[in-house]
Amino acid sequence: MTDTLSLAKDIRREALKMVHRAKASHIASALSIVDILAVLYGRVLRVDPAQPAWSARDRFILSKGHACVGVYATLAVSGFFPREQLSTYGQDFSDLMNHISHKVPGVEFSTGSLGHGLPFGVGKALAAKRRGQDWRTVVLCSDGEWGEGSNWEAVLFAHHHQLDNLTVVIDYNKLQSLTTVAETLALEPFVDKFRAFGWAVQEVDGHDHAALAGALASTPWQAGKPSVLIAHTTKGKGVSFMENTVDWHYRSPNDEHLAAALAELA
Repeated sequence: MTDTLSLAKDIRREALKMVHRAKASHIASALSIVDILAVLYGRVLRVDPAQPAWSARDRFILSKGHACVGVYATLAVSGFFPREQLSTYGQDFSDLMNHISHKVPGVEFSTGSLGHGLPFGVGKALAAKRRGQDWRTVVLCSDGEWGEGSNWEAVLFAHHHQLDNLTVVIDYNKLQSLTTVAETLALEPFVDKFRAFGWAVQEVDGHDHAALAGALASTPWQAGKPSVLIAHTTKGKGVSFMENTVDWHYRSPNDEHLAAALAELA
């Protein structure tokens, strides 16, 4: 079995180096989902790095496309493409764009505008159902994008069509670009909303690998119902000076920041 804790550290280190090299942003948004990604790719998803387009693969969609360095690093570390390619992130003509790109092996769908990933994932899940295929669709969303009406339309649609082959994971770090989610557009009572829409709901510590694996490996939790896992996370997780602050949503780490962060992840 994959050591997902070591995998998560490796992903965090590579993501930090990518953002620093490219003088890019959104590192805190990527760090909050790394443990989820490590568990998905280390224990849960049915994927084959040697065959990224394998027809029976599970489909993973990152709806919060700005956190792409987390997924790029995960895919490279997992063997979907050479790790050396990560050094091209954010450069002209690179497939590793600043929002996630389907040109990269293992990436299903390009996202950037929030609220697009889930509707696309619902369509994939419906296609699998209608074709009698058993692969699953997993969509990872930010919390801030639940202010998008397109997501709630997709939630209604998924329940109506009994898409129990669909799992949504919400990175509930409670911060978005400039302030808290609660101050921007409050989501609570979040769990009750999903239950009212007919979904099976669980909550989990989004950094607890055993809890994540237990929940994600056992879907669907209720036959005929799509599943949503609300993962309570910390923005910037793993680097003390980036944790739980909006500063690192757009800020780019300099040489000193990178050295300090990598020292913490040694």
